[in-house]
Amino acid sequence: MSVLVGKQAPQFEATAVVNGGEFVEKFSLEQYLGKKYVILFFYPLDFTFVCPTEILAFQKRLADFESRNTAVVGVSIDSQFSHWAWLNTELNDGGIKGVTFPLVADLSKTIAENYDVLAGEYDFDAETGMSVFKGEPVAYRGLFFIDKQGIVRHQVVNDLPLGRSIDEALRVVDAWQHFEEYGEVCPADWKQGEEAMKPSHEGVAEYLSKNA
Repeated sequence: MSVLVGKQAPQFEATAVVNGGEFVEKFSLEQYLGKKYVILFFYPLDFTFVCPTEILAFQKRLADFESRNTAVVGVSIDSQFSHWAWLNTELNDGGIKGVTFPLVADLSKTIAENYDVLAGEYDFDAETGMSVFKGEPVAYRGLFFIDKQGIVRHQVVNDLPLGRSIDEALRVVDAWQHFEEYGEVCPADWKQGEEAMKPSHEGVAEYLSKNA
């Protein structure tokens, strides 16, 4: 598994469905450079079980991300037509109607591969002379926090059965933005509004003496 933290986020152009039903060709993260932070998350498949709980949870907290100047973008290996159909299916029928943030179609699986979250890989079977796929041809539950310069500042990758924490994604955004604004580093379980630390031995000692 590649560690992308501290590196430029892999760029891509792909079709996305935005605002719950509009097709956008050549959707790219470049539109956010210099303007917005990005939470980019991968999920395995449309019309599944854990995935809608995550997507709807992101939508429920979308205003919280937007208030932090942070865009939320989802990606799966489904087509834009599958995304559109799911976005237009009622919740009580297993759909995600009401979701407005972009869902990117990664039918070629190249975006998942470039972010190294594809749950398998192509191989060559010498006996048959054919290409085969080992593993599952879907994305793990990868999440990447990307700053306004396009640098990955946080990543977490869950296996397929494990849903993610939206609160943790927001906490990471808050912590990085606090660091950018004040130059202070954020201790374990830090939350917005709590005391952070000066990045020095004295700063750590002072923090620990207050919070032992």
